[in-house]
Amino acid sequence: MSENTLPEPNNASRRRFVPRPKQADVLAYQGGKMGVSAVPGSGKTATLSYLAAKLVAQTDLEPNQEILVVTLVKSAVGNFATSMAGYLRDEFNLLPGLGYRVRTLHGLANDIVHERPGLVGLSDTFTVLDERAADDILQEAVETWARANPDSPDQYLTPEHFGNQYTRTNHWPDLIKNMASNFIRQAKDLQIPVQEIADLIEAYGDPLPLAAICTEIYDQYERSLRYRGAVDFQDLIRLALRILRLDADYLARLQHRFPYILEDEAQDSSKLQEDILRLLAGDGGNWVRVGDPNQAIYETFTTANPKFLRDFLEEIDVVPRTLPNSGRSTISIINLANYLIDWSIKHPNKAIRAREPLSKPHIEPTPPGDPQGNPPNDPRAVVLVGSKFSGDDERQTIINNLKEWLPDNPDKTCAVLMPINSSGAKMVQSLRKEGIKYVENLRSTSGTRAIVGALNFVLTYLEDPKDSSRLGQVYRVWRRDDRGDADEERSIENVVKALRGIHSVEDFLYPRATDWLEANAGDNEALMARLVAFRALVRRWQAASDLPIDQLILTISADLFKLETDIATAYAVALYLRRFAELHPEARLPEYRQELEDIAKGKRNFSGISDADDAFDPDEHKGEVTVTTMHKAKGLEWDRVYIMAANNYNYPSADPFDSFMGERWFIRNELNLEAEALGQLNALYTHTPYQEGQPTQDARIEYAAERLRLLYVGITRARRELVITWNTGRNGEQVEARPVAALRGWWVQQRERA
Repeated sequence: MSENTLPEPNNASRRRFVPRPKQADVLAYQGGKMGVSAVPGSGKTATLSYLAAKLVAQTDLEPNQEILVVTLVKSAVGNFATSMAGYLRDEFNLLPGLGYRVRTLHGLANDIVHERPGLVGLSDTFTVLDERAADDILQEAVETWARANPDSPDQYLTPEHFGNQYTRTNHWPDLIKNMASNFIRQAKDLQIPVQEIADLIEAYGDPLPLAAICTEIYDQYERSLRYRGAVDFQDLIRLALRILRLDADYLARLQHRFPYILEDEAQDSSKLQEDILRLLAGDGGNWVRVGDPNQAIYETFTTANPKFLRDFLEEIDVVPRTLPNSGRSTISIINLANYLIDWSIKHPNKAIRAREPLSKPHIEPTPPGDPQGNPPNDPRAVVLVGSKFSGDDERQTIINNLKEWLPDNPDKTCAVLMPINSSGAKMVQSLRKEGIKYVENLRSTSGTRAIVGALNFVLTYLEDPKDSSRLGQVYRVWRRDDRGDADEERSIENVVKALRGIHSVEDFLYPRATDWLEANAGDNEALMARLVAFRALVRRWQAASDLPIDQLILTISADLFKLETDIATAYAVALYLRRFAELHPEARLPEYRQELEDIAKGKRNFSGISDADDAFDPDEHKGEVTVTTMHKAKGLEWDRVYIMAANNYNYPSADPFDSFMGERWFIRNELNLEAEALGQLNALYTHTPYQEGQPTQDARIEYAAERLRLLYVGITRARRELVITWNTGRNGEQVEARPVAALRGWWVQQRERA
């Protein structure tokens, strides 16, 4: 028995993987290039992890060789490692952890750059900035540029907003930041240094003002990175590829180290990421790519594109395979998803149709006798509501429906899928008000927002400690645990009203002749005791306001929070603000307060300890309502799914009456300046003419195609029951999304024929 072989386990404890016929085709892989198109719920992760375990067990690996498994997100790394360990132990009787490496694409790039940093001009001590730190640097560069260019919005604002100072000082810089972020990301993906872009702009002839703006900010951003001896995530991919192209010997060693490469979620790879894996695989190498182009829903946020996987599947030396069988959903839900594929292939808008938003294969049910067969079919459990609602009425309708369904289904899972985080937060508020058990899987949960919001109120007061109105709000925050008791809430509001009416805050905090407390608390000993304690806290917080920001936050938190999860989240806030202070040594209370306010409003990526993590498991929340976004629902499934706000704003078809998220109301001619800036960059890169407005039109088509895929993802999250509703939007102008109306019409016909 070899040193990595386990004793033979009891047969009863063995876990066997019994593949379906199409899975068996994939598992028959011996080498070369293979592309696998997998439908939702087809077991692609199980199949790919079993294939990896099989290769580890059956390949004669040298001591320094490993099977490389590459995936998209960190949570998937853990899932793969766990799954592979189980198969190696239970099916192949091997010790887990040997002969393979599971990495994200960025993690792999990080490994490569850290092994050869000098080759790309980096010191051995270079750092990789996380997204928050990189965002801070970009924010600073944008603010510096905006202050130096106050007239920059002039040629783009509508006449109605030209003289609006708030638009100029708030909305315009926010737009510039998003525009510059996308520009920098694309420029790095194209591997164009900032100085080369500046030279191209000078030589272009025609003015490209948006590209010029972004290039100046890009230059400042890069200077800041170099000053810190740092790179960002996008640099990792770019530099890793450069290292592989520059050092043939190092590339050869990596090719030997990784004789097989297995890639999951390949539909979300960018061109650079694909190029890295293509080099590592080498000519005639062993490379398996698994993904579903129909579930590519990140194009808007990244440089990923499903066409790279589609093109790979068409390459002459690639063996194509499919995983079309899915046991996740009922036949009715599968049929609905398949009809959406068929409808998109014949989309009324030819431009969208040409983008191939959805494509075959269709989802097929599992074969007879499958151990994970489809749930029993019930066409009545698929409901596409044609009635129009306001946003409030739609939420209340779903709430009423949940009140009826949940008591009868305590053993079932349920989710409400929202188009964006903010609408998810509103649904959470409604569920809480109605006393319905729920769990959040949003960018930041209500628990985190509550902690951050409480700290924000305290910092807001400390910023202006003479403001009695802010002092009253702090008292309300301090008494946060007494909410829900009607008598206590009345007492709180009475005290808040009294505190707000104080002529001078010092009369309460530091009384001289007359104590405000004695005059207002009267003979109420309990109230007197509370106010005395509150006064002591405020004094302590004021005294601590000169401490470093992380120490101030920890001081306040020790007095405000009692639950371990709340304290842990507050500690995460303290660490976050300490990093912010290191990047912005000039920051003071107003800047820290603004950061907390942005986190509370969802403008900053921040995950507290109380947030649901990436490895969210719906089956741990039976009898509760999961509130999540369509994007975060990818890879998950529930027995009952509600898809809300299915209108033409969230799922447009590029019709004349559609509106688009990327187009700001204060910009003339409905231009999407983020798209226009990328269009100008493309004109520079390809040496082609730029026509204003064309990138906006192209972006509409791309966005509409991606939202069709997002709708497909939402539908295929449902196991047994599916409800789709729509609302008229904030201004009452939205209509039912064209694909949803088509699905509803088709479904009505199917039900009438049955």
